[in-house]
Amino acid sequence: MQKTLKIGITGGIGVGKSVVALIFRQLGIPVYDADTRAKWLITHNPLLISEIKENFGEEAYLPNGELNRRYLAEKVFINNDKTLLMNSLVHPKVGQDSEAWFEEHKGKYSYLLKEAALLYEAGGYKELDKIIVVTAPLEVRLTRIQARDPQRSREEIIAIIGKQMPENEKITKADFLIQNDGAQALIPQVLELHQRFVALAQVA
Repeated sequence: MQKTLKIGITGGIGVGKSVVALIFRQLGIPVYDADTRAKWLITHNPLLISEIKENFGEEAYLPNGELNRRYLAEKVFINNDKTLLMNSLVHPKVGQDSEAWFEEHKGKYSYLLKEAALLYEAGGYKELDKIIVVTAPLEVRLTRIQARDPQRSREEIIAIIGKQMPENEKITKADFLIQNDGAQALIPQVLELHQRFVALAQVA
């Protein structure tokens, strides 16, 4: 069985992580989308559902089993301590889920990718061999987010960015950088990393 590297992709809101991940997918590399899986686990993992109800009340879920997002927005996510508590319940389950996913796919590919917005903040980087950080200038990010989420004000977006790990801190922790500033083509950058990861897996 060949060595399969575990590679992470992260970056702040609006940098274009998902676009980068899509290019890797086009190269035939499976990508674990941590944010999408977290939303799925919140409504499908019985233990996590039980823990959320225990900490935030039965009202955290609607009668149909879906998350009561309005209730959580009003009662939980406006409180930093409660937000941290929610993250402390969800992140370990995502970590377990991603490890099972890696186990299922290892040996079939030179490397696998895990895309996560909070890769450093949640500690998920510890399980990975290398980390890619996608970067973009603040103004470019603001323009992208406002085009994607027109309901958000510029001030609201800046506040969200302010709650995330500073981009320069992510950059200092990165093994590889992808510049998604609109001036440098993405595909050549991804192709270069793809070739490096395939080569790394062969000597690992």
